[in-house]
Amino acid sequence: MTTIYLVRHGQASFGAESYDKLSPNGELQAKLLGQYFDKILKEEPYVVAGSMQRHQQTANLALAECFPEAKVITDPIWNEFNHQQVFAHYEPRFNQPHLLKQDVEKAVDPRSYLAQIFAGAIERWTSGDYHHEYDESWPDFKTRVETALQNLCDDLAKTKPRYAVVFTSGGVISVVAGKILELSPNKTFALNWAITNSSLTTLRLVANQPQLLSLNEHHFIKAKDPQLLTWI
Repeated sequence: MTTIYLVRHGQASFGAESYDKLSPNGELQAKLLGQYFDKILKEEPYVVAGSMQRHQQTANLALAECFPEAKVITDPIWNEFNHQQVFAHYEPRFNQPHLLKQDVEKAVDPRSYLAQIFAGAIERWTSGDYHHEYDESWPDFKTRVETALQNLCDDLAKTKPRYAVVFTSGGVISVVAGKILELSPNKTFALNWAITNSSLTTLRLVANQPQLLSLNEHHFIKAKDPQLLTWI
């Protein structure tokens, strides 16, 4: 029986021109994850990562702490949706990421403000009225992620490794959990907002069907330093 660990990437560079790069804090989170893997994984895992820079960096930093010789299969099917475009179609000025960061930093409660913006942007993206405006619509993203999950499960059912690790993003992990739990889009993305950087969501593969064992495990970061926990 294979255990699948879905990893959200370490903290990226929110508000920068290129979000797709780990912050120094994100690099430390990835290393802590690797140290935790070194304790819980008894043999080298089957490893997949999205092609985004933050996925690759998280994978390389984590694996260097536990299985430096592990082969990483890169597959863009595990990439995140274009969150910057989703924000920009909700509020055109957010097409410039630094303006969103400025607004968040000025807010009395920055996390609450960003949650409000995120919820509004996701509601517009998933509503069904504007699918044609996005490079990747919500139905297309959902289908892509569900296909990625089924392809992975089919491959693992044949090869039967003890462990598999997938380095990806919060939106992807939320859709996987939403698929298994049969959640609505709103409830799916409520999970997205809660998933911490470098956290683990664990699945158990039964035949070629996944079962959800845990969601958003981040105790290995919190035990080291609660200040290291981040959600964006």
